[in-house]
Amino acid sequence: MPDQVISAKVTAARYATRRRTNAIAMVLALVATVIGLGWLALVLGSLFWQGFTGLSLAVFTQMTPPPGASGGLLNPIFGSLILTFIAVAIGTPIGILAGTYMAEYGRYDRLTSVVRFINDILLSAPSIVVGLFIYEVMVAPMGHFSGWAGSVALAVLVIPVVVRTTEDMLTLVPNALREAATSIGLPRSLTIRHICYRAASAGMVTGVLLSVARISGETAPLLFTSLNNQFWSTNLNQPISSLPVVIFQFALSPYNDWQSLAWTGALIITLTVLALSITARALVPSGKQS
Repeated sequence: MPDQVISAKVTAARYATRRRTNAIAMVLALVATVIGLGWLALVLGSLFWQGFTGLSLAVFTQMTPPPGASGGLLNPIFGSLILTFIAVAIGTPIGILAGTYMAEYGRYDRLTSVVRFINDILLSAPSIVVGLFIYEVMVAPMGHFSGWAGSVALAVLVIPVVVRTTEDMLTLVPNALREAATSIGLPRSLTIRHICYRAASAGMVTGVLLSVARISGETAPLLFTSLNNQFWSTNLNQPISSLPVVIFQFALSPYNDWQSLAWTGALIITLTVLALSITARALVPSGKQS
């Protein structure tokens, strides 16, 4: 009997210790959450306050102005759209083909493990490293900055995101669908195109949207590749304006009108990325969201 009483007391003491530890951990987690959300609220509050103050129709219809003059962000917005479109057009097919090989043809090959490892490195690599690489292989040999170099730099950032999502989505397709297609004599290529791609289409589109969201605000690679252009330009063989670079330039300037445009440009990018992220989440079925 005394042993049972001692055992009960020890068990009660252990439970009390665990409850205290759990309570401390919960309090620390809540404090960390409040601190993180507080800083996020301050950042977004400043962004929306300053950004909406300078938002007007002129932002989307006028060119970047000289100091002391009125103007807008038409040319950098147009330049960013061109660079993003070309980057996605280059990077998406490469990423889909690589992800398809990894998921369908070489799922258990050693090469797939190597490619997956390299792809994971590219996913976490600083974008400035990509910019320096493209500078060495394109800008330096050409002798000048260009929109093509900026597009290729952004395409390099698009590829690993598309590769990862394509592989993951195709891996989730049930093998029973492939076996059913094979049983009626359908070649593997047609099975992938007409069955696997259709089953994984929402996730693959999500990957493309996430890649666009990632490159929308990239500044460092563009500083080394497309640089900037204060004037309207559609010549991709020459420097071209882009919204992230203009924000970087105007935010560091001592002119209030440029700083106001920088806040507005940052607001435009933030809202664009937010819209793309919401769309990407909406396309993925709830059971597959991570």
